[in-house]
Amino acid sequence: MKIEDVHRTAYSMPLTNPSFPPGPYRFFDREYFIITYRTDPEALAAVVPEPLEVTEPVVKYEFIRMPDSTGFGDYTETGQVIPVRFKGEEGAYTHAMYLDDEGPIAGGRELWGFPKKLAKPKIEVESDTLVGSLHYGSVLCASATMGYKHRTVDHDVVLKSMQSPNFILKIIPHVDGSARICELVRFHLEEITLKEAWTGPAALGLFPHALCDVARLPVREVISALHFKADLTLGLGSVAFDYMAK
Repeated sequence: MKIEDVHRTAYSMPLTNPSFPPGPYRFFDREYFIITYRTDPEALAAVVPEPLEVTEPVVKYEFIRMPDSTGFGDYTETGQVIPVRFKGEEGAYTHAMYLDDEGPIAGGRELWGFPKKLAKPKIEVESDTLVGSLHYGSVLCASATMGYKHRTVDHDVVLKSMQSPNFILKIIPHVDGSARICELVRFHLEEITLKEAWTGPAALGLFPHALCDVARLPVREVISALHFKADLTLGLGSVAFDYMAK
């Protein structure tokens, strides 16, 4: 293989058998189960990087079921998203993500810098209850429940939230182990078609684990819950802040 062939074809690893195809990445019937809860301000301050600013001591614990996505297939994801402000702009910082599919783990980390780790999240309906759970190996790390489709939610409110900017800290190491890329990435969800949105009573439990530290942001009070489905495109990102710049 010639040098120009490497340059022309390289976009992911392995070179001749990439873990995921090029985008765009479109998701159909993407299902969200989100519990918004109050946590300790000191715990948030310890994990949200400057120049992002924490707006209030609130975390959104998300379960996302993706049954049909171009390139990434069928998988489930869960994690914590924190409302933040960047240069006066309201948005959300993705703090932690756990999922069960190698393709989107590789693609998410390499392209955007999503903090993805391999685990076993699940969303299912048990009788009259929407249930979300996260196991890391055999250990239960998160358990969420919500009354199934109790009350509808204004679609405009949900769409406004989905259209706000998202931020991630992307880190790619150098061959000597130091950081070669360390940057704050901004991205948006695009071409959104919201199909349904619901709320209801909810509960959330987070449990300590050495390598799956969702309990680091403890639940002090459940504020609200949201369950909705949408088609959307995961937009590629831009660099909002470069930590390596002199």
